[in-house]
Amino acid sequence: QVQLVESGGGLVQAGGSLRLSCAASGSISSIVAMNWYRQAPGKQRELVAGITGGSSAIYADSVKGRFTISRDNAENTVYLQMNSLKPEDTAVYSCNAVEVAALEKNNYWGQGTQVTVSS
Repeated sequence: QVQLVESGGGLVQAGGSLRLSCAASGSISSIVAMNWYRQAPGKQRELVAGITGGSSAIYADSVKGRFTISRDNAENTVYLQMNSLKPEDTAVYSCNAVEVAALEKNNYWGQGTQVTVSS
């Protein structure tokens, strides 16, 4: 089992920055990737950024060059630095951990944190 606790959401003006944090606990050694997803009202959930154990990162085209995902292995925490925020970035952001154990893949989710960007 993996537990995820997110923090760092809030209200910011367009052009501003926020940093989201996702602290993992539990079966951390089995985690192979951690991701940030977001879901805006009336829209499907989308992958924003992801990072593997080897720190390879992927980004949605809409956030490339503005968002940076990173991890602190000592703190078991993944961060999403969001710069140059736009109103269209407004959504509930959720942390996801992909665990592989006993040849099974499991997904774990945090509770979500609201990010609101005002124009």
